[in-house]
Amino acid sequence: MQVPLIRLQCGVNSYDWGKVGKDSAAAKFAAATPSNDFSIQEEKPYAELWMGTHPSLPSKDLETQRTLLDLVQDNQALLSKEISERYGNKLPFLFKVLSINKALSIQAHPNKKLAEQLHAKDPKNYPDDNHKPEMTIAITPFDGLCGFRPLNEIAHFLATVPSLRKLVGEEQAKNFEATIKGKETSDKAEDIEANKKALRSAFTSLMNTDKETLASAAESLLESAKSEGAAFAGEGGPSNGGKELADLVIRLNSQFPGDIGLFVFFFLNYVKLEMGEAMFLKADDIHAYLSGDIIECMASSDNVVRAGFTPKFKDVSTLTSMLTYSYSPPAEQKMPPTDYPYVTLNSTAYSSSSSSILYDPPIEEFSVVKTELNKDGAKATFEPIQGPSVVLCTKGKGWLSVGPKKERCEEGWVFFVGATAELVVEAEGDEMVTFKAFCELKGEESVL
Repeated sequence: MQVPLIRLQCGVNSYDWGKVGKDSAAAKFAAATPSNDFSIQEEKPYAELWMGTHPSLPSKDLETQRTLLDLVQDNQALLSKEISERYGNKLPFLFKVLSINKALSIQAHPNKKLAEQLHAKDPKNYPDDNHKPEMTIAITPFDGLCGFRPLNEIAHFLATVPSLRKLVGEEQAKNFEATIKGKETSDKAEDIEANKKALRSAFTSLMNTDKETLASAAESLLESAKSEGAAFAGEGGPSNGGKELADLVIRLNSQFPGDIGLFVFFFLNYVKLEMGEAMFLKADDIHAYLSGDIIECMASSDNVVRAGFTPKFKDVSTLTSMLTYSYSPPAEQKMPPTDYPYVTLNSTAYSSSSSSILYDPPIEEFSVVKTELNKDGAKATFEPIQGPSVVLCTKGKGWLSVGPKKERCEEGWVFFVGATAELVVEAEGDEMVTFKAFCELKGEESVL
């Protein structure tokens, strides 16, 4: 029987938006594990480290070179009968490290029903039939666009950014302003529905701008950003300063000159995450990551509907029709962690600054625990759970143990932990940081 602690060799994707060479955490972590076909090239961008069973880039058992997908299909006990029955003989989540040097595409991930339809119609551009809710945890300072801004902020920009109003169209802008007036934060169902309809109409109008009109408006926007400074966009509005937004327009235009995304971000929240902060994106939520290194966990899917900041296939009509058009302040995009109760930090070497915190989105496919051990010999003992886990060490070194099997663990090393296995993490030196992605069906937090 397969011992339920397996060191993994994980693949890395090179995309234009990735950080270059050793600046990329994804590349550094990938290079920490021996591989015949990977070494860091200093001028090459490295975007994503994938940890899981997804067939586009499956992880392998470092020792045998068999894919993790093969291993869990051959031994259902590694996932548990319940997980296998619910999600098939594969990991229900995909764990990643992203290293972002320039903007990713303006995008959303389809819900389950739409994913099935898109995959059936266009499997080349939509390779999965699964939905893709995802969670982002910053491991360096991060910024991105996430969800629609509060409606009063969008109205502010329509009134203070003439080139934006031109692209949306005067009729659409006036309709939006009239619809939301006095009802921007109403919690009445009929007001919310009317607001969403007006937002959808204005945003769809923007996204269908023709190339010539966009080129002219982008020139005007860039000129304003360079000349107005702190006064740009009516001093930036309630959530952002004018200088911050002007600098952002200049930065994004240097990456994607004249792109529709320069105007989309007036509709979206500009979100910053410090190390350890997180946000959760439901299916059909619009977003675009701009810079930083992040831990990302998602349902096991590679479906993306794109509409800006990308040379790849764009599907504007699908994007504008699929979005929820929910609107909220940037603070509501963030997902605060909580203490993780199913871990014991040992008392003999325990430091009060050691911790285990849980990032637990409102779905069953995945959760993530971040553990910091801040004393030599400190241990964290994770109770058995009914599903599988993947563990990544992002800092320091130490040991992982499952039963009698004890494995060395260093920065960048990745391990699979089978279902119902008790896991012990032990630090060697003053600091060890791990992230553990796992799946457990709700109501089955531990196996005692």
